[in-house]
Amino acid sequence: MRLPVSLWLPLALGVAAVAAGQSPLQRRVVRDVLEYFHGRSNVHFLFKEREVDGVIEREDPSGTFVQLRLGLAQTTCRKRAPQRHCRVLESRRRPTCLACYKFDASDVPKVLDKYHNCGPSHHLAAKEIRQRDEAECRAVEEAGKGGDTLYLPGMFTFSRGLPA
Repeated sequence: MRLPVSLWLPLALGVAAVAAGQSPLQRRVVRDVLEYFHGRSNVHFLFKEREVDGVIEREDPSGTFVQLRLGLAQTTCRKRAPQRHCRVLESRRRPTCLACYKFDASDVPKVLDKYHNCGPSHHLAAKEIRQRDEAECRAVEEAGKGGDTLYLPGMFTFSRGLPA
């Protein structure tokens, strides 16, 4: 069945516009969140990116912090047998994921720390969950700063001399 251009063109342009405005790190976070979400055992259908909002990207000497909310939409394709063209189901589940990532400052950024929380959009609005999300994201943002230095065995072996 072929859909008229008037139906799929706005969706395609919307997805292209969202992807065009994202930095490489933001696209990497979106890809990682989709992999995480599809890896859950209770998810049986494929989901597509619906919207990305609340984007925060901050750089400091320890690396780059990225936070975003990713709106997902359920498709007609099963997770086990993905097809090339999956139609978005308008009246189905529309979960929202909060993602916080901290990348190091290298040429090929590595993930220092991350936090995901995906659930129904009304689920993320609960006050207790929102407070926990904020605390987790603050902890992710602090990753790689002074207190999180790497400890190697023997690093402090000779830091104190023997009693004379």
